[in-house]
This record gives sequence, structure tokens and C-alpha cells, in this order.
Amino acid sequence: MRTETDALMLSAGMALFLGVTGLVLSVITGSQVILLDGLFNLIYSVMAFLSVRVARLLAMPDNEKYPFGHAYFESLVNAAKGLLILGISLLALGDSVLVLLSGGREIAAGLAILYSVIATASSATTFMLLRRARRHTTSPLVEADFANWWINTVISASVLLAFCLIPVADAVGFSPITPYVDPLMVAAVVVLFCLSTPFRMASDAIKELLNRAPPKRVRQPVHDVVENVAAEWGARDFSLRMVRPGRTLYLLVHVVLPEGSDHEALGQQDRIRTDLDRRLRRIVPSLVLDVVFTADPRWAAPTNGYEPV
Repeated sequence: MRTETDALMLSAGMALFLGVTGLVLSVITGSQVILLDGLFNLIYSVMAFLSVRVARLLAMPDNEKYPFGHAYFESLVNAAKGLLILGISLLALGDSVLVLLSGGREIAAGLAILYSVIATASSATTFMLLRRARRHTTSPLVEADFANWWINTVISASVLLAFCLIPVADAVGFSPITPYVDPLMVAAVVVLFCLSTPFRMASDAIKELLNRAPPKRVRQPVHDVVENVAAEWGARDFSLRMVRPGRTLYLLVHVVLPEGSDHEALGQQDRIRTDLDRRLRRIVPSLVLDVVFTADPRWAAPTNGYEPV
């Protein structure tokens, strides 16, 4: 688990295993919560294998087809993950409500407990291995999988506890409540765990795709570095624009040079660029930096969109 690809392949393989196992056992047991877990993991495995491909693309240089690199694929994958999981969760919630209104659903508790034990152990093992992998990589794709497997572990353990209550309820004479355990667990799992996380994941990724500026905790340190470098080199003013699709931060810096400066001194401009790049990489390892020098402030001022000449 020392590379991003290793971590993503582990996540994809484990999700595929639990997805297939869940679908098979959901047919045998009649459990909707197992079906939900199986569908969730099966779809997540597809997206996880796609994440491996995206991780490899991110390591490739720019080319003629993608002149600004492949960074936006990372946001696209995370948006797709969030929206797919959100859609499945809403469908499962609607189905569980209908089942509750129609009198519940009987399930084979023995096999359901067996699946829950397998799912809990597998999810917890994957979560622990990904936690170790995070020490060696700062990949947002791995971070998303790490969060997913933590949720999977909590959900599987909760479902296991609920299924264990079915034989206990039968033994103490509360068997009329057992048909409601499965749909109630689906509703509780969806409401408590499966709505907020995919919504947040999709929302953040869509904002990145729309070129929204990163949060202030990312912007402020970068702004401080640019401000310090501009002041040290005697610039009159500067303008800073930034977006961050996935792990890559794109910066466009316009530097307004002092009046009377030698605008032909390309060597000095390159030294400023080098100084700025060196300091920024201390706080943002993955960086694409463009620095534009000008003596006219209007070229550094933010625009209001298209303005005909």
C-alpha cells in the first residue's frame, strides 16, 4: 500500500468482491439492505477501477488533445461517484418506505448475519490498509475511498447488530417485529450515512468542474506567499486567480511592475517566477503556475466577462 495505484486497486477489488457477494446473498435471503450494500459496492468498484485509470492519466504530461492536462478527470470521477451513490440511496429509501407500509419483509437471518460478518471484516480490513496508505500518498482519490470504507465499516457493523436481534426477538416472543428490521435498517442507513456523504462529495466535485475557487484555507496561504514575493521584488500590484480540480492547483498571477522598470529584463522576471514557484511548492506540491508581467494595471484587473474591442 505504498502507491496510489496499490490503494485504489485494493479498494476496487474489495468493492467488487462485496458487490457480487451481496447481490447473490440478497437473492437467497430476500434482504433489501444486503441488496443495497451489494449494489453500492458493485457500482463503487466500477468507479474505483476508473479511478485507477484517472490516477495514471494524472501522471502523464500535457498533450495536444489535453493541453491543460487531465486534472479535471479527478473531479469528474468523484462527482460521478457521489451522484451514483446518492441515486441508489434514494431508490432504496423509497422502496423501504413502501415495504414498511405493506407490512415488512421476512428474511433468512442466518445467511444475512453471515454476510454482515464478511462485510464488516472486509470493510474494516480495507479501511485499516487505506489508513496506512495515506501515510505515503496525498491523493484525493485515496482520501475519497478512505472515507467510503469508514462509512462501509460503520454501516456493516450496524446491520450485523440489527440482524443479530432477529433470532433474539424470535426467542423472547417478539417475532412480529422481525419483518420490519430489514426495511428499518435500510431507511436508517440511508438517512444517517448514505445521503450526506455522497451529496457532499458530488457537490464539491461539481464546484471544481465549474471552476469555483478553492476554499479559503487553500487560498489564503497561497495569497500570502504571492503577496510577500511581489513586495520583495518591488511590484506595484498583483492579481491572483486560482482553481483546484482534484489535487492540482492552477494559478494565474499578473504582476504589475514599477514604473520606469526595464521591461526587457527577462532574466529578472524569470528569477521572480523561480522564487515564487519554489516557495509555493512548499505548501502546494501539485502546482501549475503561470506568471504574467505587465506595466499596465488594466491587464491585471479582473474582467466582467466578454468585452468587445
